[in-house]
Amino acid sequence: MKTKKKGVLLRLLKTIHSFYPVLLPVAIACITLTAIVGAIPTIFMQRVIANITTALENGTPWSEASGPILTDLYILIAMYVISIITGTIYYQLMAIITQGSLEKLRDKMFNGMQKLPIKFFDTTGHGDIMSYYTNDIDTLRQLISQTCPQILISGITILSVFIIMIYYCLWLTLVVLAGAAVMLIVTKRIGFGSARYFVKQQQVIGEEEGYIEEMLTGQKVIKTFCHEEEAEAGFDAVNDRLYDASRRANRYANMLAPALFNIGNVLYVVLAVVGGIFLIPELNVINVSISGMALSISVVVPFLNMAKQFTGNINQVSQQVNSVVMGLAGTARVFDLIDRPPEVDEGYVTLVRAREENGEIAECAERTGMWAWKHPHQADGSVTYTKLQGDVRLFDVDFEYEEGKPVLHNITLYAKPGQKVAFVGATGAGKTTITNLLNRFYDIADGKIRYDGININKIKKADLRRSLGMVLQDTNLFTGTVMENIRYGKLDATDEDCIAAAKLAGADDFITRLPDGYNTFITGNGANLSQGQRQLLSIARAAVADPPVMILDEATSSIDTRTEAIVQRGMDALMKGRTVFVIAHRLSTVKNSDVIIVLDHGRIIERGTHEQLLEQKGQYYQLYTGAFELE
Repeated sequence: MKTKKKGVLLRLLKTIHSFYPVLLPVAIACITLTAIVGAIPTIFMQRVIANITTALENGTPWSEASGPILTDLYILIAMYVISIITGTIYYQLMAIITQGSLEKLRDKMFNGMQKLPIKFFDTTGHGDIMSYYTNDIDTLRQLISQTCPQILISGITILSVFIIMIYYCLWLTLVVLAGAAVMLIVTKRIGFGSARYFVKQQQVIGEEEGYIEEMLTGQKVIKTFCHEEEAEAGFDAVNDRLYDASRRANRYANMLAPALFNIGNVLYVVLAVVGGIFLIPELNVINVSISGMALSISVVVPFLNMAKQFTGNINQVSQQVNSVVMGLAGTARVFDLIDRPPEVDEGYVTLVRAREENGEIAECAERTGMWAWKHPHQADGSVTYTKLQGDVRLFDVDFEYEEGKPVLHNITLYAKPGQKVAFVGATGAGKTTITNLLNRFYDIADGKIRYDGININKIKKADLRRSLGMVLQDTNLFTGTVMENIRYGKLDATDEDCIAAAKLAGADDFITRLPDGYNTFITGNGANLSQGQRQLLSIARAAVADPPVMILDEATSSIDTRTEAIVQRGMDALMKGRTVFVIAHRLSTVKNSDVIIVLDHGRIIERGTHEQLLEQKGQYYQLYTGAFELE
């Protein structure tokens, strides 16, 4: 979904106002007062010049003429002092409003992102996601802290000066407006021409960040296969697109400032000439103005200053066009991320602690109690409890990631509590897809999945996933200690629980040999650990969660044979009494499964125990005996 840019600025203002309902109006008031006070001194300049001119023409002594002149000067000084005070206040307030708003918007983006479905992360580049928090937020910062205040100040100044100019002389005001019209035409031709390239620049920056992130992640692979030159060529291509968009954008933008500046200078000269001509007595030019005062040097001189101020602020506004376009483009992307619909969850069955007394299951608060599904019935308002056992059944399940491209066809299988079910098949056969459906990372297109007899669509996703442990082929460790990474599986686990889980997974031996044991600090996704050690920690993290159902997706594929034997002993202990789904290319790891399911192009083609499948001499037999490879 895309945010309509027409209402982006209005929405941004409403959002900031909701964050700072008092500070924002105060800041706007200070900005307005600063701009108005900045335009008023011209009036007092005119009065000072008029008083001095009158005194010289009438031969008035300085002692008599100085009173009104000094009064105007004192007022002028007071105006500048007020401008300094209001300007300081608004700068301080804008610093608070800007950084505070960015903090809250980042929180909204990140918190909302945690609720997005897995599909968003599968289909969006990580570099592009990072661009939301870097480039887009930075353009938003500039829009809030600099561009909008500058446009407001310039706009109010232009309006104030325009009113004052009309008050003094309509003829000279028309000359200024003619120059302003030329400036606006130039701005439209040049300024808005660069806007689309600045938007393109923002998009390509996201692409470049994504490419860099991908190359950094795969740096070892790049060096292993001597792919440096190809990586450089790929980066050069993206960087060239960024250069082209930036060059075009800044070429237009850099032409605008000199053009407007010189138009302002020409207008200043024209106005001085016209004003001088109007002062020739023989022409008898009648001054058309609200003030009704005669056209004199005391009007023309301040008018030149007002014209400079008027065109200078038009120039300021014009210079902000590109910043506005970039800022609104970044803001639209930020709101687009915030507005993305969260993962749909219509489940109402929850996972609770419970105890069983006299054959009845009741909810309890004890941490040591068993787990049960709490099922409220909307029809009569009653609540029933079903013991969490890990009975998983799929009935005629069809699924497709993209419409018209089916991945699973008519999948029917069951896993009774405590059973070990293994999936075997070539890459793309649908093994991992089945586990994604069990977690409801994606929802099925047709069929049913029941968990302990409950349709999983009725179970809240968070509670469903809490009951499932998962160990993936690709491990993800987070910055923190070894103990914290294990505890990630269960945040309220004690140190003793974490150590017990590590021993169960066979990780305790290498952990105790680390420099600081369980307090060893991990960074860079465990770059200081071997792949096998990282996998052992991932298994320990799943073990501490103590779920009734375990999903092992190539859990030992990255571990050497010796380490695998250690892990397998821990895995056997971990799997005892649990329902386990195993995905493995090493057929030796699935021989002791209760049932082995062979998948091919999203269909179940064989099922049975290891011995039964060997007797059938079908595809599993050929895989096991090496007649052909899984791939």
